[in-house]
Amino acid sequence: MRTDRSDRELWTAASFGELFDRHAKAVYNHCFRLTASWAAAEDHVQTVFLLAWRKRAEVTLRHESALPWLLAVATNVVRNDRRATTRWQRLVHRLPAERSEPDHADDVAGRIDDERRMALVLATVARLPRAQRDALALCVWSGVSYPDAAVVLGIAEGSVRARVSKAKARLGRLLGSDPVAVLSGVQEER
Repeated sequence: MRTDRSDRELWTAASFGELFDRHAKAVYNHCFRLTASWAAAEDHVQTVFLLAWRKRAEVTLRHESALPWLLAVATNVVRNDRRATTRWQRLVHRLPAERSEPDHADDVAGRIDDERRMALVLATVARLPRAQRDALALCVWSGVSYPDAAVVLGIAEGSVRARVSKAKARLGRLLGSDPVAVLSGVQEER
């Protein structure tokens, strides 16, 4: 293999291996100086020689050396890459911020705990007389006022208060703790 052939002869003979060996280092250094990144420079060198290979039939070298043309292509490759990177960064900045999704495991565990506590409470409440259960459900669980509960139940306000008081006392004995505290541990719908 002759090494004294000019770039023009190598170009027309499509001897790109020799052209690459001859000019890759200069193109690589040129790309590094334009990017300040050895990795980017390496990628750009590959692109430059790939473009040269693809355009070999269309391009006629006007000088004996292919280096000026290769360096001009390298400059354009770096500019195109910068423009693409800038467009990509603008696009990324226009995207809505990533929302983090809450971990539903705590919610599921809380719901299971609530169901267990409520099942225990309901089993205990079922042992109360119906009148006390109704007053308890309206006033303690649902937060209905005593006067409004009296209207709904069709009894005097004092009777509602008495039923709620008796229900709380009996539940306290049956549950071994304050029934309002037990009921308040059961969360509202999540």
